[in-house]
Amino acid sequence: MSHILKMIAQRLALGLVTLFVVSLIIALGTELLPGDFAQERLGQSATPETVAALRAQLGLDQPFHIRYLTWLRDIVTSGDFGVSLANGNPVTEQISERLRYTLWLAFYAAAISVPLSLTLGILAALFRNSFFDRFANASALTSISFPEFFVAYILIFLLAGAGGVFPSMVNFRTDPTFSEYLYRAFLPAITLTLVVTAHMMRMTRAAIINLLASPYIEMARLKGIKPMRVVLRHALPNALAPIINVIALNLAYLITGVVVVEVVFVYPGLGQLMVDSVRVRDMPVVQGVALIFAAAYVLLNLTADVLATLSNPRLVHKR
Repeated sequence: MSHILKMIAQRLALGLVTLFVVSLIIALGTELLPGDFAQERLGQSATPETVAALRAQLGLDQPFHIRYLTWLRDIVTSGDFGVSLANGNPVTEQISERLRYTLWLAFYAAAISVPLSLTLGILAALFRNSFFDRFANASALTSISFPEFFVAYILIFLLAGAGGVFPSMVNFRTDPTFSEYLYRAFLPAITLTLVVTAHMMRMTRAAIINLLASPYIEMARLKGIKPMRVVLRHALPNALAPIINVIALNLAYLITGVVVVEVVFVYPGLGQLMVDSVRVRDMPVVQGVALIFAAAYVLLNLTADVLATLSNPRLVHKR
């Protein structure tokens, strides 16, 4: 297991380097955006002197490298992402309030999509080239061919239109109960499910079919073992590595790629917070949210690598 711990340490070090590079790119990107918060807050009719005074008050008149190094130092030393320019509240508090809703939506969609995709992938591999296999593949390709906002609006039209049973906007005025949350967040969760299920289902199908031609699978069939047992007991455990990787990547998408879905359904998550902050040029919030998204990708990729390694005995017990 020592090589696994060594791999984790190496990936964590690379992850920290990646986050540093991402933070620099984020800061440069926000710096290159046209306009700034002072001009956006005061409007086009503001005099240059008034804009300059507000910029000096907020520290926006300092050189870029000074602002970036100060921001990075505060994150590393105290986990402080700064203060929102729009309302003066700590960015950490705003992110923590919205992060739980984004994580809830990601877990909600994952609880539906992961079992569904694994089941469809196993059945498609078991009955490959059948009508069910062709129908499942066609449906999967159709769902991933449409952008998220199109799928969201179709679901709103079908399930939340006139006489619909689900709300078209997710508005939590107070902390919802668990059942209320499941009801109100159903449409955004189904939208994400339709988007990510296809990738996981097709990877599961391909990984299992690739193993069904192996000699040990043929031997299991010759022994008279039932096809479903052959797939679940012999093929699936050896196909876990690629399946785990694609599931982890899609889970990362569920956390970081929800911006469009949250905007369509007015969902109070990190994606909606980022869009609102970009609109008013609240760059400390934009940088903080983007860094959280990057950290989620790094951690989930590390988790996928570790689980894929643990699922392969040849990698766990090296000689």
